[in-house]
This record gives sequence, C-alpha cells and structure tokens, in this order.
Amino acid sequence: GAGSSEAISIAYNNRGIGRAEKGEYDLAIKDYGQAVDLDPTSQRPLTNRGIAYQRKADYDRAIADFTSAISIDPSSVTAIAYRAAAYEKKGDYPRALSDFDEAIRLKPTLGSLWNERCWIRAITGALQEALADCNEAIRLGPNVAARRDSRGLVQLKLGQWGGAIADYSSALSLQPKLASSLYGRGMAKLKSGDSVGGNADIAAATAINGNIGQQFAGYGVR
Repeated sequence: GAGSSEAISIAYNNRGIGRAEKGEYDLAIKDYGQAVDLDPTSQRPLTNRGIAYQRKADYDRAIADFTSAISIDPSSVTAIAYRAAAYEKKGDYPRALSDFDEAIRLKPTLGSLWNERCWIRAITGALQEALADCNEAIRLGPNVAARRDSRGLVQLKLGQWGGAIADYSSALSLQPKLASSLYGRGMAKLKSGDSVGGNADIAAATAINGNIGQQFAGYGVR
C-alpha cells in the first residue's frame, strides 16, 4: 500500500545520501530517482537529487529538480537557496537574486543567504545594496572568512581601499590561504600606493590559484 511505498522511498533516499557523502553521485542520483518514483509527493529526494546534479555541475538538471521540489513545498529554503546557487553558476544573476530574496524572506536569520546575495550584488554592481547585505551577514556570523571576503570585494569596488584591506586581512586571519582575499588585498594595496605589499599579496594569491586574476577581471576589478 501507500505506506509501504513511502517507507521504501525513504530507504532509497537515505541510501542516496550515504552514496552522495562518499562522492558516488551517479549511484546517489539513481537512488533518489527510485525514491521520487515511489513517492512523487516528497520534495526531499528531489532536492537531494538536485544537489547531486549540482555537485556534477549539471546545473540544468539540478534547477529542474529544485523547481519540482519548490512546487511541492514552496517554503523549502534549501531547494530555493540551492536553485539560486545553480542560477548563479550559470551566470543568470536576476533569477539567482530573485531566489535569494525569497530564501531570505523565509529565513532571515541565515547569514549565508545574506552573504550570497551580497556577492551577486557586488559582481553585478549594486554596491550599496551589497554592502548592506554583507553587513547583515557579518552581524549574523562575524568569524566567517567568506563573509569578510565578500565585503572586501564590495569595498574594493567602492574604492574604499582601507576598508577592503581590513576586511581581507580579517578573512585571512581566519583562513590564511584564501586566494581571493590575498588577491583582493593586493589590489587594494596597489591602489593605495603600497606596491611592494600589493605585489607580494598578488604573487601569493596567484601561487594558490593561477586563474585568480581572470576571476577578479570577471568581477569588474582590474
């Protein structure tokens, strides 16, 4: 009966989670598919399958699963936030922003959501809004390197060199090998006239990630 198929669905979903944790995404996707077939009204295996597709960088399939999950449960912050991240990976910033708006509306205490929206706004040039988002993300979690790193980029794009250097230094005190913070701090130092310190940071960043300069050019920082 329905109860037993629901129980088997849960078992497949749980096995999928175990396989995904080991990085066996193709096997996990099969398990989640079985779970969905057995219980089409459950959003959890759809969300989990979407996450597995996302880990494989198959963003279109991920978005399709997240969209199905959201249609079953419009209040699933997990599905909404992951779909936002998938749109961001595809460079579809308007859709990503729209999803992050909704996720924040549903769960305003989750600092990572504010940080993600700050990052997209920083890249797309909505800098004052980005700064407000990053301030809230840092208020909710002051010791998270990624949030300091995001606000560093906002300050760098605003031309606030001292603020950018301070934020990037805070990020690096938490995560010393964060290439984006080293590179951003290097750029801020160069712009403020410290060519020796700036070039040292940029060399250290490039040694960790050879593409970091191209990434920053993509963010509009040269």
